[in-house]
Amino acid sequence: MSFYLDASVLLSMVIEEQRSDAIDHFLAASESVLWVSEFASAEVASALSRLLRTGNLTVQAAEIGLTDYDVWVATTANLVDVEGRDVRFATFIVRRFDLMLRAPDALHLAICRRLGATMATLDRRLATAARALDIEVAPI
Repeated sequence: MSFYLDASVLLSMVIEEQRSDAIDHFLAASESVLWVSEFASAEVASALSRLLRTGNLTVQAAEIGLTDYDVWVATTANLVDVEGRDVRFATFIVRRFDLMLRAPDALHLAICRRLGATMATLDRRLATAARALDIEVAPI
């Protein structure tokens, strides 16, 4: 089994959030392949930048978070590129208005589906959409 980790999971790894302990436990217990997309990495950096801009994170904390993230990805995760077919499938997903997804979340689902992985997310809407598309969701 393999897991695709979206930005909500990755961000909870590098900064203390309400679900950080659950993510730490999930990852520690997992002996599976862990996939992270280049896109998710950009989202993590963007989220840290947003937290810094809004005064919810210090520069030092943001830099430590990015360093910790980079080390974790380099030593633990399998990094995957976004492909054109991922964008095409994400376009299909966002055109399904019943799923109510934004393009970034649809792109995560498309990559996850291509990899044949189980989606690991803290985002309820994303998890619901994954199930609607017959993508397994990790119990976090």
